[in-house]
Amino acid sequence: MPDRSTKPKIDSDRCCVERARPDSYIRSNEMSLKREYEVLRRVPIFAGIEPAKLKLLAFMCERVGFDPGNRLLRQGDPADAAYLIIDGHAEVILETPSGPLIVATVGTNEIVGEVGILGNAPRAATVRAKDRLTALRIPKEPFMRMVRECPTIAVSIMQELAQRLHRSNGD
Repeated sequence: MPDRSTKPKIDSDRCCVERARPDSYIRSNEMSLKREYEVLRRVPIFAGIEPAKLKLLAFMCERVGFDPGNRLLRQGDPADAAYLIIDGHAEVILETPSGPLIVATVGTNEIVGEVGILGNAPRAATVRAKDRLTALRIPKEPFMRMVRECPTIAVSIMQELAQRLHRSNGD
C-alpha cells in the first residue's frame, strides 16, 4: 500500500505554467496584450520606450471601465496606480471647504493619478468619469520602474506637468 502520509512535491515555479488553458483563453490574452501595447505606443509620453519594455508595461496594466459619476480615484487616498484614459472623459475635482471644484476635464490619451505616484503622496484630487470611460490602470511599481529606466518618460511627464501648471495659472 502506498504511503499517503507525505504530500507530493510540487514545483511551485512550474505549477502555474503547467495548468491547461484553452486555446481561446490564450488567444484572448495575446490579443488583449497586443491591444494594450498599441494603446500605450500611441501616447506621447510612452513613445520613446523600447518595444520590449512597453510590452512588459502593457502586460502589467489592467483595462478598467467606469460608468458616468464613478470615481477613478479620490482625493486623499493613497496613490497606488495611474490611469491612462483610452475612451471617454473625466473631471478632475478638488474637494474644498466650500465644496467640490472642477478644475479640469481630461480625455483620450491623457494620464491621471501620476502626480501622487511620482511624489509618493496621497491623491491631490478626485477624478470622476464624466461619461462612460475606459482606461488602462497602471500599477505604481511598473510605472515608477519605467520612469527610472527611461529618461524620456521622465522628461515627457515633467513637460506635461509644466503645461498643466501653465494652464491652471491662466498663462
